[in-house]
Amino acid sequence: MLGEQRLELVGGKGANLGALTRMDGVSVPPGFCVTTDAYRRVVLPVLSLPDVDDLRGTIEGIAIPDDLAAEIADALGPGAYAVRSSATAEDLPGASFAGQQDSYLNIEGTAAILAHVSRCWASLFTERAVAYRRHHGIDDRTVRMAVIVQQMVPAEAAGVLFTADPVTGDRKVAAVEAVPGLGEDLVSGRANPDLFTLRDGKVVAKTIARDRPTLTDDQAVRLGALGRRIELHFGRPQDIEWCLAGDEFAIVQSRPITTLFPVPEPRDQENHVYVSVGHQQMWTEPMMPLGLSVRRLNMPPSTVEAGGRLFVDVAAVLASPARRAGLLAMWKSDPLVGDALRIIAERDFVPSVADGSPGVSPPAPPAPLPTDPAIPAELIAQSEASVAALKEAIRGRSGADLVDFVLADMQELKRLLFDPRNHQAIMAGMEATWWLNDHLEQWLGEKNAADVLTRSVPHNITSEMGLELLDVADAFRPYPSLLALSSSLSSPAGLRLLLDELPRKAGAALRAWLDRHGMRCVGEIDITRPRWSEQPETLLPLILGNIRNFEAGANRRLFEEGRAAARAAEDGFLARLRELPDGEAKATEVAAMIDRLRTFAGYREYPKYFMMRRYFIWKLALLDEADRLVRDGVLPDRTDIFYLTLPELGEVTRTQLADLGLIDRRREEFRSYEALTPPRVYTSDGEVITGSYRRDDVPAGALVGLPVSTGTVEGRARVLLDMAETDLEPGDILVTPHTDPSWTPVFVTVAGLVTEVGGQMTHGAVIAREYGLPAVVGVPNATHLIPDGAQIRVHGTDGYIEIL
Repeated sequence: MLGEQRLELVGGKGANLGALTRMDGVSVPPGFCVTTDAYRRVVLPVLSLPDVDDLRGTIEGIAIPDDLAAEIADALGPGAYAVRSSATAEDLPGASFAGQQDSYLNIEGTAAILAHVSRCWASLFTERAVAYRRHHGIDDRTVRMAVIVQQMVPAEAAGVLFTADPVTGDRKVAAVEAVPGLGEDLVSGRANPDLFTLRDGKVVAKTIARDRPTLTDDQAVRLGALGRRIELHFGRPQDIEWCLAGDEFAIVQSRPITTLFPVPEPRDQENHVYVSVGHQQMWTEPMMPLGLSVRRLNMPPSTVEAGGRLFVDVAAVLASPARRAGLLAMWKSDPLVGDALRIIAERDFVPSVADGSPGVSPPAPPAPLPTDPAIPAELIAQSEASVAALKEAIRGRSGADLVDFVLADMQELKRLLFDPRNHQAIMAGMEATWWLNDHLEQWLGEKNAADVLTRSVPHNITSEMGLELLDVADAFRPYPSLLALSSSLSSPAGLRLLLDELPRKAGAALRAWLDRHGMRCVGEIDITRPRWSEQPETLLPLILGNIRNFEAGANRRLFEEGRAAARAAEDGFLARLRELPDGEAKATEVAAMIDRLRTFAGYREYPKYFMMRRYFIWKLALLDEADRLVRDGVLPDRTDIFYLTLPELGEVTRTQLADLGLIDRRREEFRSYEALTPPRVYTSDGEVITGSYRRDDVPAGALVGLPVSTGTVEGRARVLLDMAETDLEPGDILVTPHTDPSWTPVFVTVAGLVTEVGGQMTHGAVIAREYGLPAVVGVPNATHLIPDGAQIRVHGTDGYIEIL
């Protein structure tokens, strides 16, 4: 009997159909399966042949052995059959492979069916199928093909049922597509289907593409109910192919909908609203379990996990009339999130509740910090002392003692990060930015005036990191033979060899830079990501680009140019203010706020830098422990600890036992999460709520985003998905999904910035202002809509991009 446990024998389609045959009330057309044993016997020897130019054609031409052909012939009855591919890497939870292999309908006669079995085997090697497997990291040699042979259904109608809305992800909505006949025209795109939208057992919307509906409303509702039963059996939303004969539905396929973003495990039966943490951190890729567990321990209790990402459940805040207004106002720095939350609030998806006891006032906020440069310096010194103490305290620890120590030290990190003065110092710079932007636009008509005023501020550790890499480039500059050699080395091993051979001065400069900044990397909020100190070769393209694009001493020159620009802007604003009515008072007030801005704006970048320093100390100690577990035979590889939470790792060190099956499952889960696009905002129903900028003040055809760094620049768009692919020229405009502090060294070269993710106070926006780069962030699908190499104009003041 076929079933999910027989995947390796019958493939994904066969396993799912076998499971459906055992469900009461589910009709599946009768048939049989040519198992993967036949594929191993007939096809695998061909894959070992040398110099096969046309693998697909060769497989199609193979004669099926007589004994196997006889078995197939004996299983056939009269009439037509469907002959359908069923690969072992098909209809899986993480990759459906829908449409990647071939199926054939209305095949009659033993000879024709045998020929089409061979054609199904061969379809495993179409260009499309091979490319899809490459994308999902699946080796061709590990995949096997079974073939399902089923009797044809005399269908009056056919189509597809999605048990969740395939566009919005709403799990409470089902969608039916229906056409007359067998459904071939639907699959091929030759016919427009009738569309039925179902919710709560009713048809709530429909679009009929022909004179009379293919299904009645009652039939669509019955089909939706059948789909819910199938979904419940498989435990996740399904994409179901069906046929209607008479008044009875037959199910010919059911596969998981793999494009839906997972919904967090419910804590209760209430409605919930989830806001992406990754979009705030400018890192929307999945994190491994160790990274998630480390990051989550410093997040609020309302934090949840889904799809390898973290989200904050804001339902309780939306339910409170007093707190809701504050939440919506907070998201003015990311209008797409703010608009999505407003949409949800207007729906009353989360019913309002009374706010506390009458007459009880919230505690008064603390008094604002004075504008004193000693305050950020003191906070930094306190953090540096804490890091030094951690290095001493963690030395020599191992086993469960080490894990317990790291768990305890996380509370120390949390205490320091949530110290009221730390928060006040960050907010002081942000509030000064908002105040200056509001008042200088009102008084002088200047948009985003604070942008230029934050250039070359003190204590901006992230901008210093990018500028200091220019000094490293200066240390490399005197060695032209070294540079010529490095340009010919592309492999990580070759680049590491080059680093080992660095002249003393160049090596010392790079080591000093790594001592200060080497704990950073792309996606640094995930502790499992390789740091620059672990893979210093990733910095060489940046260093070589700096040598090519800048003259010696560029660090100091760029910093002084930024400071001079900020000073000139301040002088200009104050002079213009003094000419206004009551101008001297306005100028005095603005001067004080500019002083406050420049005192605190740079500190905005320090807490995350401090966090990453602590992360790296923990990581090095945990990897040492992982090496010991490998030596003791507990784990096969040191990186296996990345697929365990920190408490689980503690248990492994105590028991000296590891669940290797769990580690393997999580490794596969992580691969499936990499293919998913996380939403900014979605609900516990799975519905993705897409906000918009709601603007009508931009030119037709322009791409709209959030203005975060003022100015206008025109140049060549360089669309980069990976910082390792960096090949930039001065004047280029960087277009990328997201940036985090690790991208800062790239910013010194480019003339502008466009990202798909980001807000006014995310790291990319802060550094763009620091370097004086016009920047627009939060531009949906920018990397797809802007061609690499195109001339574009970035309007960083008004928040839009024109493709010229």
